[in-house]
Amino acid sequence: VQSPTSSHFTLNFTLTNLQYTADLDAPSSRKFISTEKAINHYVSLALVLPIFSVLNNVTFSLRSGRDMDNTGIDAVCSYKNDISIARFDREMVYHELSTMTNGITKLGHYSLEKNSLYIDG
Repeated sequence: VQSPTSSHFTLNFTLTNLQYTADLDAPSSRKFISTEKAINHYVSLALVLPIFSVLNNVTFSLRSGRDMDNTGIDAVCSYKNDISIARFDREMVYHELSTMTNGITKLGHYSLEKNSLYIDG
């Protein structure tokens, strides 16, 4: 029996109801910390998928969306992939996240830009 291997994938999406401000540029700011905590919670819930034995870590960076009206999220998700279950399937992850976000429209109390979800694995 082989042990799970560590892997990662990137996840990108845009929040339309979070205006990008300068304090989202500062990882030590209260706004950045609270936003990161909330997004981490929602993303971790959405990524409870059968292919992941353990979702180890999600590291976020926040960026300005178009005209600073919204906030882009770039997440690197590290996980242990149990090769006895299945290989990483980017399309399955996209489908699961689409389902968990009401058709890529809601992530918790955040609104998502419909066509902004991208997964690179």
